[in-house]
Amino acid sequence: MPPKFDPSQVVDVYVRVTGGEVGAASSLAPKIGPLGLSPKKIGEDIAKETAKDWKGLRVTVKLTVQNRQAKVSVVPSAAALVIKALKEPERHRKDEEHQA
Repeated sequence: MPPKFDPSQVVDVYVRVTGGEVGAASSLAPKIGPLGLSPKKIGEDIAKETAKDWKGLRVTVKLTVQNRQAKVSVVPSAAALVIKALKEPERHRKDEEHQA
């Protein structure tokens, strides 16, 4: 049996998300459920944090969890920084057909 979780301990959780979108709570649940957090609320926090600068880009998000409070910070990949620097238009994954 795993040891009892200490709520005052600082835990970092890294999640890969599409900026500005609320990801599936089912993908967040196994990572943050044992920490006593709501996957739905964390998903909304991530979407709000990434909506302005990283909308439509895949970025890594670092969740720093302490005392059942999560602090969201974006850890951009090199690819995301390049795309942002080139000022590429936002990509709509759902309404684009695969183009050859």
